[in-house]
Amino acid sequence: MPTAHVRDMFERFRELDPKPATELEYSTPYELLVAVTLSAQATDVGVNKATRRLFPVANTPAAIAALGEEGLKRYINTIGLYNAKAANVVAMARLLLERHGGEVPRTREELEALPGVGRKTANVVLNTAFGQPTMAVDTHIFRVSNRTGLAYGKDVRAVEDRLLKRVPAEFLHAAHHWLILPGRYVCKARRPECGHCVIRDLCTYPDKTSAEAA
Repeated sequence: MPTAHVRDMFERFRELDPKPATELEYSTPYELLVAVTLSAQATDVGVNKATRRLFPVANTPAAIAALGEEGLKRYINTIGLYNAKAANVVAMARLLLERHGGEVPRTREELEALPGVGRKTANVVLNTAFGQPTMAVDTHIFRVSNRTGLAYGKDVRAVEDRLLKRVPAEFLHAAHHWLILPGRYVCKARRPECGHCVIRDLCTYPDKTSAEAA
């Protein structure tokens, strides 16, 4: 995709959605960290249903640590891999209390040192909670980036690095949200709905579906 088209792409995204936001529900950096950790291999809708029950009862590291794994499982047992996630979230809470005074750290290295937190989760927290221009690449963004010609890469890290170079700085903070939502709802894995896509004319995907088929 030509550089001029990259700018045009994000200008269109911004015009349609000037202030994009995550679909996960949260009110503090810690709630976001927990929600993103729970969202691995789960839908945001499913995570929100669980955290609506959990957060009114326990939404701080101290409260989660006090719940313990078995107590936490009662709130998140509708989410896939809830046993492992409960262990990670409780261990994370205890480590936050021990090393960070119960506060969510603001560096990638410190975040990735927490149980259950990988690069993508760290990038989401740094970007969404703390306003840093990071790029969290999940399966949707990986697909959209490769399919459209925006940023080719054989793995998520390669796509992340390419996106950080290609996305104009003024769009970088919101770019994660602008790319993930089309990936979920329009540029779908099995059959993209190209007829509904606002960047159909800019996209280099050779097998676009027709407006009628979409």
